[in-house]
Amino acid sequence: MKNVSPVIGYNISNRIGTERIAILFAIAASLLFELGMAERKYGLFGGGFGQSHALAGGSEIALFLLTVLTAQTLIVGLAYRLIGGLMKNRVRRLVRLFAFLFLTIGLLCGVVIGKFQLLSYFSDTVSFGLLRNLGGGSLLDAALFGLSESALIVQILGGIVLLWLICLFLIRRVSNPHDKSWPCAVSGRAILSLCIAMPILLLWCNAYANVRYAVVRMTTPALITDALNLLTDFDRDGYSWFSPLRDNAPFDASRHPMALDIPNNGIDEDGLAGDLKLPPQQPEPPLPTLPAHPKHLVLIVLESTRGDVMGKRVNGQVVAPNMEALARSGSSAAEAYSHVGFTTASLKSLFTGQLEPKVGAPSLFRDLRHAGYRIAVFSGQPEDFGDISAVTGMRENADIFSDAEAMKADRAFGFAAQGSLLVDESKLLGEFDRRLGKAADWQKPTFVYFNFQSPHFPYHHDGMVDRIEKNPIPRGNIDAANRDHVQRTYWNAVSYSDRMIGEVIAKLKALGIWQDTLLVVTADHGESLFEDGFLGHGHRINRIQTHVPLILSEPGVDLSGPIGLRDYRRIILSTLAGRTAATPRKQVLRYIGSLDEPVAIGLVNGSGTGWAFDTSAQESWFENRNLYRRYADMAPGSAERRDTEQLIHVWGAERWATHVPVGR
Repeated sequence: MKNVSPVIGYNISNRIGTERIAILFAIAASLLFELGMAERKYGLFGGGFGQSHALAGGSEIALFLLTVLTAQTLIVGLAYRLIGGLMKNRVRRLVRLFAFLFLTIGLLCGVVIGKFQLLSYFSDTVSFGLLRNLGGGSLLDAALFGLSESALIVQILGGIVLLWLICLFLIRRVSNPHDKSWPCAVSGRAILSLCIAMPILLLWCNAYANVRYAVVRMTTPALITDALNLLTDFDRDGYSWFSPLRDNAPFDASRHPMALDIPNNGIDEDGLAGDLKLPPQQPEPPLPTLPAHPKHLVLIVLESTRGDVMGKRVNGQVVAPNMEALARSGSSAAEAYSHVGFTTASLKSLFTGQLEPKVGAPSLFRDLRHAGYRIAVFSGQPEDFGDISAVTGMRENADIFSDAEAMKADRAFGFAAQGSLLVDESKLLGEFDRRLGKAADWQKPTFVYFNFQSPHFPYHHDGMVDRIEKNPIPRGNIDAANRDHVQRTYWNAVSYSDRMIGEVIAKLKALGIWQDTLLVVTADHGESLFEDGFLGHGHRINRIQTHVPLILSEPGVDLSGPIGLRDYRRIILSTLAGRTAATPRKQVLRYIGSLDEPVAIGLVNGSGTGWAFDTSAQESWFENRNLYRRYADMAPGSAERRDTEQLIHVWGAERWATHVPVGR
């Protein structure tokens, strides 16, 4: 065997040292960057606004740091060996080393930036399911909606590519073209040791709620956790040894966290709040029959309009004078709520009276068609979005159907994602005048549905009358740092929609049918404007995202709360029939995601007191007290535990009702 000269041995050792320094730099740079971003977003170490999970004490911090460092080292080490294997003996060593650093640091930091940019608008409950809801059931449309800043993204990507090319050019000029060695700076034994250590550390983290919460918000530990979840989900029920909610029956697919709890069978399938107990259910009374000559119905649904619009003042100006005047002369609800906080689900509930109706469900459109109404739709959004029309029977029962898909020439924005299509209210009223602008058009009972979209993000478009904010914030400047400007722009949009409500009322009076019309004004959901740290809707269970206005032109209607969107169908039909609606519910159920697998569930009562339960963290939040309590820490018989278990059972009963076969 030939002896290795001291010079060659020194060179190999020196190169390995250089490679290891590069690896350590990649680990440290990417990890420190994400830790800084995570601390700013979540307050993992010091706590923060709206955060209930902060690492407590040195032991939790040490376990967290050890876990994320191990995960980062494993991923970076694997990347090093992968790049070395792909480029071995074909690319110069310095070029290969640069590629490793650029791709690992750049890719990891790029993922972190993308993630936290998304979360700067949404809460950390965001998921594929929630994005699908944002896209009306389509992940593709949600992606298109989110890529409306595509010009900026292309510029950033172009800058990265340009930087890569410049650095690559410089490195090729100074590197040795004959040096294509790739010293093994990360051994297979080291990778194996890290692979063994990670499951142990993650199981250890799961024993501490704060540490578990912090770890899964870091990119590399979350990636490894997902892989381990897939490997240890033996019964393929979606839960494993490594999921935040551990599967204690790993080979029984009927028993796991979030399993359907079959009522009154003595088995707690989901391991939460005991077996679901359902008392004998009383059927709801039948819907009223309308008289021979009922009133016309005009329903106006405002997009993303919060319940606190009533009485809202901005710099001394009344935001919604027409809605307030209508409430004074008619009836209004102080506590009306969206169940889900997404447009598609909200409209389906409003029209059908169900939380999660199927295609062909009974609905207000089908009710009024059967009662002999003429039906007209004037919507600023595409009503086929998320199957709204198919579920509610909107298009099939409409005599006149004008929405954002049909009125292509009148769209406010050119972007093609369905969720971003918008037609200004003035265009809708122009179409109304053209189709129903004569008294002769109202000889038979008529149902008109308007959907006003101006309060939708980005809260402004060309053609709006700016009354509250004369200088609306540009879309690209919408962020938490400009919160006050964002809020004024939003209320300006709501005020514009209110102005259009006033025009609808004026048109109905000019036609001589105002006294023969029931006008209903409401919204599909509310909107966070960074008051809770987030922008938008459908990702937090709180008042500002779910509380909506509800106003009827008919005086004396009992709208004592709380009222959910699914109660509207009965309220409207009862009012048209001249009857009092059924006794209101004691609470309104709210949830994030689907009823079957919600991210969180919540209740709100008639006084506006709300509380919610995070199904993953197993933690309750009592909104009015801003109090967080882990379910496991609640004393038996305590008010917090009683309220939490009441919420779980209300949700369980609603969920069970969707699984009971028809006629059972």
